[in-house]
Amino acid sequence: MSEISVEIGKHIRNTRKKRKMTLEELASEICKSKATVSKYEKGEIAVDIETLYEIADALHVHVEQLLYQRPERAALPVAEHHPSFFQGLTVFYAYLFDGRNNTIMRCRFDVLSQVEPNQYKIMMYMNFQDYEHYQICETTYYGYISHFDAVTNISLTNQDSPMEQASAEILASYLDADTKWGLWKGFSSRPMMPIATKMLFSRHRMEENAELAKTLKISREDIRLLKLYNMLSVV
Repeated sequence: MSEISVEIGKHIRNTRKKRKMTLEELASEICKSKATVSKYEKGEIAVDIETLYEIADALHVHVEQLLYQRPERAALPVAEHHPSFFQGLTVFYAYLFDGRNNTIMRCRFDVLSQVEPNQYKIMMYMNFQDYEHYQICETTYYGYISHFDAVTNISLTNQDSPMEQASAEILASYLDADTKWGLWKGFSSRPMMPIATKMLFSRHRMEENAELAKTLKISREDIRLLKLYNMLSVV
């Protein structure tokens, strides 16, 4: 079994489970046997490109979401005109505090491909139970990360509800650091309303403890600045 086949198989399996589809249902959608689809998911046989597109259509996802890209090929480039925070990354993480149930919400971003010199296509997986199966999550977004002189912008679309847009802005990403604050804007579905909150971006997975939760919560200083500027700001 090749590494690529195994990783693609994991992506297919995780996405299928998120869609609550059985092996039989997926096999029927792509006109393959259950045994064949099972071998695809285990990486025992390679998926040809036409079948991979058929699987993506059946699962209602972008085909790039099922692909596996080796880190050295998918990484954001190391160059003087690219932000230091994102240099060399194929994956990065973000965290926010969900006051509706008082929990830390974890997010993972996968860098897919380059679109323009300073723009890359990404997938975002929000609120998953474990890192091993991050594709089984509450919300999946696709979109772009763009680098400008002083700001990195992330613009996203909800994969299951294209009318729902979300975005994040990260200030001074040209400065080297392990973490960086950003402002996340989007829609809450519980209840349905537009929201904006601070989000902590990280080059690595963070320990989700009480200290992190306290950092992610809107503080008295945040409220003071909100009253001062009549704007929610993150610095």
